[in-house]
Amino acid sequence: QNVLVLLGALSAAGEDFFAKVGGKVTLKCGVSSYRRSLQWHHGYDLLYSVDQRGFTRKGSAELVWRSVVRQTNLEISSVRETDAGRFTCLADGTRHNHSLSVFSVLVSVKPSDVLELNDEATLQCEVKGQHHGCEVKWRSPNTYSLTNTSTVQLKPVKTSHNGPWLCIVTCGSNTFSERLAITVQGNTQLLGMKTLVHICVANDCPLGLSCWMWFAIGVCCQFGMLLIVCVIVLCKCMRRRRVCEERRSSNIYV
Repeated sequence: QNVLVLLGALSAAGEDFFAKVGGKVTLKCGVSSYRRSLQWHHGYDLLYSVDQRGFTRKGSAELVWRSVVRQTNLEISSVRETDAGRFTCLADGTRHNHSLSVFSVLVSVKPSDVLELNDEATLQCEVKGQHHGCEVKWRSPNTYSLTNTSTVQLKPVKTSHNGPWLCIVTCGSNTFSERLAITVQGNTQLLGMKTLVHICVANDCPLGLSCWMWFAIGVCCQFGMLLIVCVIVLCKCMRRRRVCEERRSSNIYV
């Protein structure tokens, strides 16, 4: 019985940590300082051992190359699925047992991330790994309200669905998100604009002529103006040419 009491005194309650694949996580030891020694273990593998002088001895596990000890905490970068499991922080003989759950978030939209107005689409947020107790929700681009499911049905597709969607995964006090961009084509609407087509009849048009007659007169006037411009330009060119020839002839006689 005395042995059981002693073991209980040397063991402290730990925490449950969560991390997303490819992300970063900080595992807190449970104490802010130590006097003699500090050790971090992943399962049965020794990761780090730090003595009272600050000298650090590293283990041979692959996780050592992606982690670092800062004060008493263990920081892990580029988290992998193999990092999940039990972590132990041993500070001055007191054992702090922690657990790390690693999951991956996969977002998708069917049939495509480029949608047409009034089409139908399905958004899916899939969480793979150890994510017990985690909650999955979607946030649309133009609202702060969240859905209560990991699947969203767009029936039909609207202009408000255009933009970045966020799949938000909440695990206790930890929140992770994954972005999904959706493009809605044909989302430019002409609101409040009307095209008025006025049909001109003989009684409405000046001088009693039909609209087709006025259209023909307008085309003829434009053609006539273009012809006049061409004649003026041609006359100027001929005049310049005549002046040049007269100057040449006068130079020859001189």
